[in-house]
Amino acid sequence: MFNIQNYSNQNIKNDILSGALVSVALVPEAIAFSFIAGVSPVVGLYGAFIIGLITALLGGKPGMISGATGSVAVVFVSLGLSVKHMYPDLSTEDLSMMILHYILLASIIAGLIQIAIGAMKMGKFIRLVPQPALFGFVNGLAIVIAIAQLPFLAPANIEQYSTWIDIIKASFSENYIMYIIIMVTMATMQYLPKISKAVPAGLVAIIVVTLVVYFANIDTRTVGDLADLSNVSMPSFILPDLSLFSWASMAIILPTAIIVALVGLIESLLTLSVLDEMGGERGSGNKECIALGVGNTTSGLFGGMAGCAMIGQSVINFTSGGLGRLSSFTAAVLLIILVVSFSSVIAAIPVAVLVGIMFMVSIGTFEFSSLKRIKHMPRSDAFVLVVVTIITVLEDLAVAVIAGIIISALVFAWEHAKIFARTKEEDNKKIYELDGPLFFGSVTSFNEQFDVENDPSEVIIDFKQARVMDSSGAEAIDGITEKYKQAGKKLSLRHLSEDCKQTLKSAGPFCTYEEDDPTYKVAHNV
Repeated sequence: MFNIQNYSNQNIKNDILSGALVSVALVPEAIAFSFIAGVSPVVGLYGAFIIGLITALLGGKPGMISGATGSVAVVFVSLGLSVKHMYPDLSTEDLSMMILHYILLASIIAGLIQIAIGAMKMGKFIRLVPQPALFGFVNGLAIVIAIAQLPFLAPANIEQYSTWIDIIKASFSENYIMYIIIMVTMATMQYLPKISKAVPAGLVAIIVVTLVVYFANIDTRTVGDLADLSNVSMPSFILPDLSLFSWASMAIILPTAIIVALVGLIESLLTLSVLDEMGGERGSGNKECIALGVGNTTSGLFGGMAGCAMIGQSVINFTSGGLGRLSSFTAAVLLIILVVSFSSVIAAIPVAVLVGIMFMVSIGTFEFSSLKRIKHMPRSDAFVLVVVTIITVLEDLAVAVIAGIIISALVFAWEHAKIFARTKEEDNKKIYELDGPLFFGSVTSFNEQFDVENDPSEVIIDFKQARVMDSSGAEAIDGITEKYKQAGKKLSLRHLSEDCKQTLKSAGPFCTYEEDDPTYKVAHNV
């Protein structure tokens, strides 16, 4: 919650102004994501307000912005298609209502899953995501943010064009004013902070451009052209249709809810990691999991769709000076106030100015430094970075991150799949001094180190510089022990660490060995 004692007047001003900027930018995105999911724009707006408000108060990172997102909305697309297939005879209106109830149920269940994950303190597993995968996620998401703005630039009569070249030509000829506004907005956000940072540059661009367009009567697409916001009211409690709790419906809803929960948590925790690097202070992943779960469950109960952290809006907030909870709280509250009470003002905002802001967010989000580092990275890290970027753009965030973790784990296993041994003689005993981890990947290398036939009658394996990592390592020890036993020779193990002993002990009767740890005594001065 808010720590008023740590708030200065400068903090309050920056948080409120930054939150105001974000609240305006949230409106068209919430509307667009609602269209993607196949529901009314109100569903996305309610989700943005409720999730944003709850995560602002309870989340693990002050200033992080959450709401309805494209990554979650895309998951709901397949749910809508399944509902259409399940109820082919419903009218368009009834089908839309049925899809809404399925989405609300999936949002509630996804929220409960996220709460459980946070309660079990599993948010820490985000640390398993390697740095190259994080760079790939950020770069891919920056590209996705930019691509998501392109439909706003397409000509209104796009269906009459058969090729992309014709669409691009028509886009420039019909929407040249939008391109001018976009360039003015981007120039304002680039150069105004160099003159003054008293007010966020994005907010100045929105106010000035909107006033110019309105009073000059410039013909350009506005937020009001995207959706009718005149009848939006405050969200109220809506209990989803409980008759949908059947085996057939849950077979559709539950998998969607699981995917929504995982996608939402991955994007939120990765956004938290990005902001940690930007701000230098570490947030709480487990708190964010619980807060997001509470937000999604509440959103589903009040007619809103599930969502997660929004890296684009979070970066806008951070770079505009919104570093406290007041900024994200202001963004959520102003969003619903603007939509409910000042819908005509919101409707007058040119879409192009918001597109310009998001283009600048995309540029600011992209890790250009990673392009310089990629030349000096190990090939494996560079490969992970590129693959995660491509999968994020072509598929979705969850698949990209999981692929990055798997590839990094395989690369790590391959690079550490070697174990080396130095040999020496001591009292007619041959000692193998191992160096490296003994696990499934290095078992073959381990077995190649020993010369059972030519070794003396007593052999010692020294684990001072080695570790037994898993059951495969234990089985390898058992196998080499058996080989020496069959050769009539004695094998002993030396300098086993406690964790190694535990690993071998866990192997039980499947691993046999004779331990030869010398007892060291401490000399005392007399």
